[in-house]
Amino acid sequence: MNDKRVTFVSKIGIVAAAAGSAVGLGNIWRFPSQTADGGGALFILVYLGCILFFGIPLMVSEFMIGRAARANTAGAFHKLAPGTPWKWVGRLGVLTGFVILGFYMVVCGWTLDYFFQSLSGSLHRVTDFSENFNNLLYSPLRQIGWMILFTLLTAFFILSGVKKGIEQSSKIMMPLLFLLLIILAVRSVLLEGSAQGLNFLFKPDLAQVKPTLFLDAMGQAFFSLSIGMGCMITYGSYFNNNTHFLKTAVHVSLLDTLVAILAGVIIFPSAFALTTNPGTVVDELVAGGPGLLFITLPGLFNQMPASMVWATLFFCLLSLAALTSTISLMEVVTVYIHEEYRISRRKSTLLVTAAVVMLGTISSISAPFFQLLDIASAKIMLPIGGLFISLFVGWYLDKGMVYAELTNEGTLQFSTGFLKTYIFLLRYVAPVAMLAIFIYGLAG
Repeated sequence: MNDKRVTFVSKIGIVAAAAGSAVGLGNIWRFPSQTADGGGALFILVYLGCILFFGIPLMVSEFMIGRAARANTAGAFHKLAPGTPWKWVGRLGVLTGFVILGFYMVVCGWTLDYFFQSLSGSLHRVTDFSENFNNLLYSPLRQIGWMILFTLLTAFFILSGVKKGIEQSSKIMMPLLFLLLIILAVRSVLLEGSAQGLNFLFKPDLAQVKPTLFLDAMGQAFFSLSIGMGCMITYGSYFNNNTHFLKTAVHVSLLDTLVAILAGVIIFPSAFALTTNPGTVVDELVAGGPGLLFITLPGLFNQMPASMVWATLFFCLLSLAALTSTISLMEVVTVYIHEEYRISRRKSTLLVTAAVVMLGTISSISAPFFQLLDIASAKIMLPIGGLFISLFVGWYLDKGMVYAELTNEGTLQFSTGFLKTYIFLLRYVAPVAMLAIFIYGLAG
């Protein structure tokens, strides 16, 4: 074990950094929509079950791989399984992170564009929000400019290092993100007519239950926790020897779920309270995606008193959520270049930044290329990565080492039944779940 490797300083920093990696735009545009489309509270219950039986065990496994090897995602598999093909699982994780950055940075640029539109008051003067968003989509130079700005902002934190950059920024941004969530949620709930939106979001509706409910919830749990893209392995390599994997995974999962639920409390009560056409808005809310964030919600905010304030806070929230994710994704690729090719962290960051800008530029110009990167990462690369991670820890790694990592060399007490259940989930249950997500994604 490379104990000289830099580590996070505090428990709060560890949880904040890992939670920041998990929290992203998907919490805000995907989870509330899937909850509404999947039976409200029933979807949330199934989702929490998937977090418990699939998400947390896989997250713990990634933490374990990272700390045991004290190396980047690719280097970790090479170190723990030298001379075997397992190294390709780690390389897949690095490639997945890079591919996601290639299109996700474009979306992050949209959040910055709308934040400054809100701050300047120009969004308040918009009359056709669909046209306003299309103007952005059909302005490649504008998209590229915001994408580059967001990439440079991300690179700034990576250049600042693990402690002063990643950990310190997470300890500031995550509380700020929750503060914005709470302020906006309270404002939404206080709107007249908001109760209908809360009922729509949280009241169990068996009529809305679909045959694919379990797969939808499982897929959301898997993607929401940043499993399979190298982030948790990389951050795990910065954990100190006293880090409690299970507690950390539980705390991260709870915070990630809380962000998603609060996002729903912001979006749905506002929509039902302010809309003049409930039938149409329900379809838009269930559809989710960019249209919800950049067309439907700005139009609703514009009907509120002090609309500039609320729109600015909301798009500041989106930008923060996006930034905490891009920091972790860029760190995965940067530390790989830094360690595997023996290039300084500064030069590695600059190389990755340039490569992401090139990929993001193509994504800004070509919608099919943007969609290709999105589909390839979400439906192919992430499920395959999660599958092999579960198999690696469940079947390949020495069980003595697994138990030693879980218990911090025997300083933590877990029952034999718990440890056996953990291995059982990784060997049999999680792989089946990953295969199901993979097949379901391809079929969809």
